[in-house]
Amino acid sequence: MADKNYDWVGSTLLCEETNSLCFIDLDSPATDEVTQETDGYKGFIFDTGRLQPLIDLPSLCEESFCLMVEKEIQYMPKQDYLKRLRCGDLDLTVRRDAVDWIWKAHRHYGFGDFSFCLSINYLDRFLSMYEMPNNQTWAVQLLSLACLSIAAKVEEIYVPSTVDLQVGEPKSMFDGKTIQRMELLLLSTLEWRMQSYTPLTFIDHFLRKINGDDKIPSSSPLISRSMQIISGTTKGIEFLEFRPSQIAAAVAMFVSAETVVVAGEDIFRDVPCLSHVQKEKVMKCVELIQDLDERSESSDSAPQSPNGVLEAAWLSFKAVGSCPSSPQTSPDTKRRRLDICNGGK
Repeated sequence: MADKNYDWVGSTLLCEETNSLCFIDLDSPATDEVTQETDGYKGFIFDTGRLQPLIDLPSLCEESFCLMVEKEIQYMPKQDYLKRLRCGDLDLTVRRDAVDWIWKAHRHYGFGDFSFCLSINYLDRFLSMYEMPNNQTWAVQLLSLACLSIAAKVEEIYVPSTVDLQVGEPKSMFDGKTIQRMELLLLSTLEWRMQSYTPLTFIDHFLRKINGDDKIPSSSPLISRSMQIISGTTKGIEFLEFRPSQIAAAVAMFVSAETVVVAGEDIFRDVPCLSHVQKEKVMKCVELIQDLDERSESSDSAPQSPNGVLEAAWLSFKAVGSCPSSPQTSPDTKRRRLDICNGGK
């Protein structure tokens, strides 16, 4: 039965010090949303910022790219986050359940890949900094809701009200005031750094550099394949080891090698931008992507490992979301993928 004690649920999550967040002026310049009512979209929030995906923007200049790579660390979880997840100091099921709900709600409303990656970025950063109540499923649900809500407000054009975002069969239902409190706690904990750099921020840059500037339209299979792989890597914990730019570089190399013969050593020699993202890390990430891809091809059901969410998503993608123009896997293709890793070491 849904928990009706909304105020109690919200105030329990907030300690005395953060409870004052409820009184922050919501008209602060830190927020960019404007609430409007128009025919067909009553009660929706309209994002007044970028309307087109970053994938359609001109290629980054080298100076801007280097600056973004330098700053991306500011939008990552604390350095010990992955270690704590692996050793059990942090409950892995909390992250798994949160990611699972965010993915389902994200698909329900047809949000874009950018908002999904942002949601998980907010989730990981918050979990690395804030101690969640033990055995409180409502707290995880409320956090997941806040992460998706804020990410949608940052990236999407039309956003349902926060109350309407509670899709599926939630064990608890929250009112707008409680959700707003959680959003403010999330914003405060992350120091209002919400325009995070994710692998999607960098992917078009690497694809253009590897395959030739201004030769990749937004409708290209390289783009859609890359975005699907990135969404999959976001769901598991393996890729928390890497920076967003390193994941983007690895994905760009992987998908490029699926369609053309590209050796890893040639990519690193001919594309200077890869020198900024630690070659060894990128090649390790490529190997992990290749391993997951090959495992998905040889598995008939989702694994039951702690990282099964990622692998299940990979299986789903291979079954229904692969690009029509992508070649079928063959021994030559597998050798070519292996050459990427061997050639770049």
